[in-house]
Amino acid sequence: MAKQKPTSRAAARTAAQKKSPPRKSATRKSAAKSASRKAIKAQGRKAKDRTAARGLPAAKPLRRPKQRIAISHYREEDFKANGLRRYAHYRDLGIAAASHGLAQAHVIRLVGPCNPAEVSKLHFHDVEFQLVYVLKGWVKTYMEGQGETLMKEGSCWSQPPRIKHLILDYADNCELLEVILPAEFRTVELAA
Repeated sequence: MAKQKPTSRAAARTAAQKKSPPRKSATRKSAAKSASRKAIKAQGRKAKDRTAARGLPAAKPLRRPKQRIAISHYREEDFKANGLRRYAHYRDLGIAAASHGLAQAHVIRLVGPCNPAEVSKLHFHDVEFQLVYVLKGWVKTYMEGQGETLMKEGSCWSQPPRIKHLILDYADNCELLEVILPAEFRTVELAA
C-alpha cells in the first residue's frame, strides 16, 4: 500500500518536521541563551550576597505608578502665559499628569515680535532628555558645539542634558512642540 500525500501545507510541514532531525544551529543558540541567562542570574545572586554581607537591605526595584492615557484637543484658551519664559505662551498637553512626572509635553507659542535683549540669554536645563519640533514659523537658535541654526516648520532637534543654548530670533507665528524628561527640572541662566 502506498503512502498517502498530505492534503494541506500545514500537514506537509508537520510531516517534514517529524522526519528531519533538529538543526544544530538552533540547538547551539538555545544552549548559548540558557548559559547566558544562568550567568546573569548568578551575577544577580552574587550582588545580593554582597549586599547581605554588608548588612544592607536588598534594593527594591523602582516602581512607577501606572501611566494613563492623555488626550488633548486644540483650544485657543489653553495657551497660558504661566511657563518658563515671559515671551512665550504654553499649552500643556497633559503628559506630566498622565505619566506621574516621567515626562512633560507642551506646545510653546513664542510671542512676537522677538526682543533679543529678553530672549537671547544663555542657559541650560537640568534634564535627561529634550526634544523640540517646529510646528509653525521658524526659530534661530544657538547650541553649544552646534553654533547657530535656523529651524523651520518641520525641523526637529534634541538637546543633550545641560547643553548651553539660547534663542536668537523667531517668527511672529512661531509654535514649537517640546517634550522633556522629567516633567520637573531646573533651568540655569548663565552670565553673559
